Amino acid sequence: MTGKAPMTSFQKMRGGDASLDAPLLFKNGRIIDPANRLDLNGDLFIENGRISWVRPSDKESSTVPDDTRTIDLDGRWILPGFIDMHVHLREPGEEYKETIESGSKSAAAGGFCGVACMPNTIPVNDCEAVTSFIKARARNGYCRVYPVGAISKGGKGEALAEFGEMRTAGAVAVSDDGRPVSDSQLMRRALEYCACHNLLLISHSEDLNLSRNGVMNEGPLSTKMGLRGIPRSAEEVMVYRDLSLAEFAKRPVHIAHVSTRESVSLIRRAKAGGCPVTAETAPHYFTLTEDAVEGYNTRAKMSPPLRTGDDVEAIREGLRDGTIDAIATDHAPHSDFEKDVEFEFAANGIIGLETAIPLALALVRDEIFNVTRLVELLSLNPARILGVEGGSLSPGSRADVTVIDPDTEFVYTKEEVVSKSRNSPFLGSELKGRAVLTIVGGRITFCGEEFQR
Repeated sequence: MTGKAPMTSFQKMRGGDASLDAPLLFKNGRIIDPANRLDLNGDLFIENGRISWVRPSDKESSTVPDDTRTIDLDGRWILPGFIDMHVHLREPGEEYKETIESGSKSAAAGGFCGVACMPNTIPVNDCEAVTSFIKARARNGYCRVYPVGAISKGGKGEALAEFGEMRTAGAVAVSDDGRPVSDSQLMRRALEYCACHNLLLISHSEDLNLSRNGVMNEGPLSTKMGLRGIPRSAEEVMVYRDLSLAEFAKRPVHIAHVSTRESVSLIRRAKAGGCPVTAETAPHYFTLTEDAVEGYNTRAKMSPPLRTGDDVEAIREGLRDGTIDAIATDHAPHSDFEKDVEFEFAANGIIGLETAIPLALALVRDEIFNVTRLVELLSLNPARILGVEGGSLSPGSRADVTVIDPDTEFVYTKEEVVSKSRNSPFLGSELKGRAVLTIVGGRITFCGEEFQR
């Protein structure tokens, strides 16, 4: 590992013997806050769970309380807390893969102060009882957890779920993620009811008649491997439908896990025409191609599947020019016995909370976009799209803060994975840049290798 000295212990910090609720003074960091157009070397002070002030390092700081914990960041980056707007925490029902506690711990280790968890649990989060359960379990976690309710009862795509009671219980959005809403009339009604309840609609855009029984991207490689392919059009025709419905109903829609070149083009044209659409992609879609599944590598099997180099380049351009609004991991934990099987029978999905920062930073180093855009994609825009507090370091705002060391190099090994599952195609990869501190409401929940709640 290279980079600055690791931050591995609270007790190694000046003020480390103070209360965990004590004020925090971060000194000598690079503060990047696009909401306030800040990019400066400075200090940040947190008191009573809120940002008190942000100042340049060469400006004399105000007097701080005696019990203040002072942390010299030595040039590390101070950023508004990252929010992952698309994760699977598996609880209730599949706790052997992940729990709300273990998933929030993985999120904190990855630098995320908040996550939005998808509803395809067992039972499906389609009512007040399940939403309330998730909120209650999240109180003992390491980051904020924002429940996403189901669009349809049981996620079956047949009748609308109880939007009002889920919203009252704490849901911030609705989605049938994992399956599309194939019934266009139901999707239209869902968009309209979301407006009534101030909920975001997140669309899993997939035509099951085109993708059914497919296990990887359709093309020469799928033919060579003897595997049934999923054409790009399975995503693209449903993206077109969802954009058409959003424009017709004049209601916002958010397109999840964008993976193809034409999907990016469709969203770009829709935005130019005034359609109320936002979109996300995941790090694996701007980092890997379908070649990662060669050798029948089930760790690279996901839905939608990895695509071609042309698709990867289009995703990168969409992130650069603003067509794609957010980076979300689609963190999808699975046990070994669900992945260590024949490719066609393996579960779809990979874990991603702990690798998002280095993979996104690679695009900064490749000059696809700058650091300000990185913060927009991982913090400011997710907060705005979900309608939750966060995304800035404004004085008086909630002190959710991510501190990263962009220069730390490490090998991502199975032994250091925090998630309960290990299904990542990036195991064994040499990565650069990672979170060193995660602060939620003024409390440090992750510091180097240590966790606090």
